[in-house]
Amino acid sequence: MGKIVNSLDELKSIIEREKAAGKRVVFGNGCFDIVHVGHVRYLKGAKELGDVLVVAVNDDASVTSLGKRKEVVTPAAERAEIISAIDCVDYVILFRDPTVENLLDTLKPHIHAKGTDYTEENVPERAIVMSYGGKVAIVGDPKDHSTRDIIKTIKNLREK
Repeated sequence: MGKIVNSLDELKSIIEREKAAGKRVVFGNGCFDIVHVGHVRYLKGAKELGDVLVVAVNDDASVTSLGKRKEVVTPAAERAEIISAIDCVDYVILFRDPTVENLLDTLKPHIHAKGTDYTEENVPERAIVMSYGGKVAIVGDPKDHSTRDIIKTIKNLREK
């Protein structure tokens, strides 16, 4: 589980070394509560944009504070472990802030990759990324998969 980094300071040092070695750093983020093929395609698409892929995973409190669900299905540490097991992912960090702005401002990745439910113009952290000269990119397949839909399907199966 060496891919999981426990502190932002430690990850910042790692990313500074990667950049000094001439590597292009890509940053992605998400809840990843029930990992599905849309997540994998998003992460693979992000990795194709650079050499190093850093993925920030929302901790449990930040998932529930987003208002989409009252509880998480998979605890944060397990979600981080699952994401770290995906070959294209280089580093994983859990975060609790409502947005990834602090992570982006600290790490200053070359590219901030978001899924296809965004456009380059409406990415919430766009201004932060542009402020340090980074780029925003949209990657992955169309938003045809969601944890919410998987939960609904499971509930429907139980009722049959």
